[in-house]
Amino acid sequence: MNSQRPLLLRTIDREHVERPPVWFMRQAGRCLPEYRALRAQVKDMLALCADPRVAAEVTLQPMRRFAFDAAIVFADIFLVTIALGQEVWFESGEGPRLGDLPALEAMAEAVESVDAKLSYVGETLERVRAELEPERALIGFAGGPWTLATYMLVGHGGEAGRAKARAIALADPQRVVALVDLLGRATIPYLIMQARRGAQALQLFESWAEALPEPALFERLVIQPHAAIVRGLRDAGVMTPVIGFPREASEPLVERYGAETGVQVVGLGSTASAELGCRLQQRVAIQGALDPQILRAGGPALTSRVDELLRQWGKGPYIFNLGHGVPPDTPIAHIESAVEQVRAWRSE
Repeated sequence: MNSQRPLLLRTIDREHVERPPVWFMRQAGRCLPEYRALRAQVKDMLALCADPRVAAEVTLQPMRRFAFDAAIVFADIFLVTIALGQEVWFESGEGPRLGDLPALEAMAEAVESVDAKLSYVGETLERVRAELEPERALIGFAGGPWTLATYMLVGHGGEAGRAKARAIALADPQRVVALVDLLGRATIPYLIMQARRGAQALQLFESWAEALPEPALFERLVIQPHAAIVRGLRDAGVMTPVIGFPREASEPLVERYGAETGVQVVGLGSTASAELGCRLQQRVAIQGALDPQILRAGGPALTSRVDELLRQWGKGPYIFNLGHGVPPDTPIAHIESAVEQVRAWRSE
């Protein structure tokens, strides 16, 4: 066995490993003082993503500070949206704002050039891979089509935005299906480009999967588009493993997702039961599901929950992670403690 082959990849391949690999969503960014210092020198978030030198530095910052087993490229889910012609900007304290939705025909014409327009993400990956140790994996990603569609249809995020997007999907499913399918088609060349330029795993962030409790809508707007993306990668000869993250969808829908999409890893939200993870592990690897607020709180609650997750799923295949991203005010010592606890754990 190649000892330098990343633990993350060996786990996804269902090899016997002595402990789960560990990385955290949003590990690069707001909780790190070095990121905040760098961010103050850059015009805005999108400008940071578009500068491969700076984006690579942000990607590597947590890898220098913490003993994570994988880095995830610093980018933004809205890059695909921008490449398709919709304006995106960030309002201080309010999050993303999007301009008018372009005509589907115009966006369809832009699909073929998405990978070229976003080639700077490929350069970022190449820069990171050149500096990252061979035993640490590099992850690329894209926003899930439904999650992107929720923002594109409404023009903003938040609970009210998600509710409005769901109402649109219920009232005008044909329109929403057409948009989601187009976004799926645009995601395929984007992820192919990332895989060919250094990404060793690819994550689909379907962050608003929870907004689709209806099985028929979830099937059409999450499961089918994700399955099409995986097929598109495989048809192009890209065998890079895919991590699907249908965040906080109901357990029956998450099980269907794991069975029907073709992903190699299913990411679990913070409310996932031990039983759900064990059932999924019979088919795929799982990732998650530490509550970010427990990480933020630290102390005995954090130690206890990390131990619980390791005991229930640690024999694998399991990737230790959060149920969502690192909160920006999380103490660095809490991240260090959790990572050290995972790395010290051993399966029987």
